[in-house]
Amino acid sequence: MLIGEYIHTIDEKNRVSMPAKFRKELGKKFIITPGLGNCLFIFTNKEWEKVSKKLSDSDNDLSFLKADQRSFNRYMFGRAAEVETDSIGRILIPDFLKEKIGLKNSAAIIGVKDRVEVWNEESWSQQKEAASKQAEQLAEKLGGEKN
Repeated sequence: MLIGEYIHTIDEKNRVSMPAKFRKELGKKFIITPGLGNCLFIFTNKEWEKVSKKLSDSDNDLSFLKADQRSFNRYMFGRAAEVETDSIGRILIPDFLKEKIGLKNSAAIIGVKDRVEVWNEESWSQQKEAASKQAEQLAEKLGGEKN
């Protein structure tokens, strides 16, 4: 399980170190894609296959017939990239993804169970504060849902 919060600097060659705990679970190669809420999502290849299958909507995958699904799939798949850690655990985040979330000197790298999220450190701080203020209300709302 991917859990925890880490702040890492981005070096002069635009590389960021993945936390050692995450590297063990993610493996050497994994997928990075635009996320939701102004962050990037990182998935293991195995988890990416699960996400892909869920987004396909059906066994015969006619998801391309639905406009909303086409748009979301373009968002998730069209800007996804496979990244690989170097010998000391750093990755190079593609420029178009760095620009999307405003990454500059440091990144917040967050474990969220089945994925890693990469945030601009300032945006993460704001997100964390907002979630903290709503935690009890969100727990109550989520606890009241029936499956």
